[in-house]
Amino acid sequence: MSSVPFHYLDLRAFCYVTEDDKRVEDALRTFLPEEFEVNRATSEGHHGDRILVLSARVENADGMRTVLDALGDLAAAELDRVRDELDERVNDNCAFFLTLSKQAAYNGEVELGDGITLRGKVEAYPAKKESAIENADEVFEDL
Repeated sequence: MSSVPFHYLDLRAFCYVTEDDKRVEDALRTFLPEEFEVNRATSEGHHGDRILVLSARVENADGMRTVLDALGDLAAAELDRVRDELDERVNDNCAFFLTLSKQAAYNGEVELGDGITLRGKVEAYPAKKESAIENADEVFEDL
């Protein structure tokens, strides 16, 4: 993949009070380039429990290639599913959304699931949903 048709990729995971924040960070790092900074913000749940929000924004092409290469480890059926659902995964603002399994990522695997949210701003000229879908489809076709 020579060019990356994204302006940026955001990764985010919540770490609940019952979870080890180091393990959640390790799961998030499954998708990030080495030595990449993970931001931490503390929030509060409905019952006053602590929620740590771990996030990272990847804006350079090499870093985005690392994230997308990790997505290439999705099973072929899951990649096909993502491609089939691009109309629902790309919104009118050309943002692409995908959720990944936090538990699988902690184990070094890549699966669709819950726990890690990936959001990317797809490059599209003109900035229309249809153009963004085409560009995102090319990315997943090449994985």
